[in-house]
Amino acid sequence: MKKESASKTWDGAWLDRMYNNRELVPAHPEHLRRWAAASNDAMRTLPRELDVRYGGGPNEHLDIFPTSQADAPVLFFIHGGYWRALDKRDHSFIASAFTREGVCVVVPNYALCPAVTIPQITMQMVQALAWTWRNIAKRGGDPGRITVAGHSAGGHLAAMMMACLWPVFGRDLPPNLVRNALSISGLHDLDPIMHTPFLQPSLQLTRGQVRQASPALLPSPAQGTLYAVSGADESEEYSRQRRLIQAAWGEERVPVCEALPGLNHFSVLESLIEPGQRLNTLAKQLLHP
Repeated sequence: MKKESASKTWDGAWLDRMYNNRELVPAHPEHLRRWAAASNDAMRTLPRELDVRYGGGPNEHLDIFPTSQADAPVLFFIHGGYWRALDKRDHSFIASAFTREGVCVVVPNYALCPAVTIPQITMQMVQALAWTWRNIAKRGGDPGRITVAGHSAGGHLAAMMMACLWPVFGRDLPPNLVRNALSISGLHDLDPIMHTPFLQPSLQLTRGQVRQASPALLPSPAQGTLYAVSGADESEEYSRQRRLIQAAWGEERVPVCEALPGLNHFSVLESLIEPGQRLNTLAKQLLHP
């Protein structure tokens, strides 16, 4: 790993190589096209409630894909895109694999950098989850069984939801609002991101924001289980980011920390919806503990 001195100096060119996943995976347009096509199919064929407002700010709406099962476990899936790109509707394909197994799926949107900061996006997800806990029972979901999953920047946000002090945000909210979380190729330390040249102009991270919104720099949650995974074919920084959250929060809180063989930054998300794949199995473990 080419980082470091005690003063946390970083090599910008090296960071660009480590974190520019589109450069690392030349076939990424094919993956994104598959996601879009499958998401269009899901929005056309599945029972759904689209663009439900959870707040009054820009992009503060979510899609709900209910299931016929009553009191269903809830999968709250947060999309990636380095907090600056993509949309919930690019990720509706996640719903198909889980609704047919009796899971209610919620896919939120959030405003994108640089119009907002990463801490502001984090609070949008807090609002979205609070809305979900208060309202999902009317859609057949069990508010006592919410699992948060996210990919890349969404993995970061999923871990942040584990760290949230829910009763501080809302007196009616239980401390264990998020029982389980799954961070897929998640970013748990934002310090290198702040020094990555191709990202920082749009993210505009500050040192204060890094301290505030890096899960690995926050106290280990008092409860809950986080699984942290990445593709074995991702950059070494993604492997470090995965290991870092387990080191910071401990194996009791993060009992699964795995590199999934043969998968890159895009195909690892696709494995979430493929029966028999390790990531699909891990998600089911969290949804049905």
